Amino acid sequence: MLNIKVLGPGCTNCVTLEKLCNEAVAENGLEAEIEKVTDYKDIMSYGIMSTPGLVINGKVVLSGKLPTKSTLSHWLMNALATQ
Repeated sequence: MLNIKVLGPGCTNCVTLEKLCNEAVAENGLEAEIEKVTDYKDIMSYGIMSTPGLVINGKVVLSGKLPTKSTLSHWLMNALATQ
């Protein structure tokens, strides 16, 4: 099972990233826990200086922008393959 953390205070891009994660997980039939991290102290602990941020299985894969859904799906599949 994948562990996905969407890092951000709740801005439009953060909400969009969470939605993209849910869609990518559903479309690829993956098992994943998606967690929204909104506390600035927790966000900073990942070294994220601009949001949204994305952490997959403990690894920061994105900061400060939105990925395409196909890129996100690719990251998720790679993370699953390397578990």
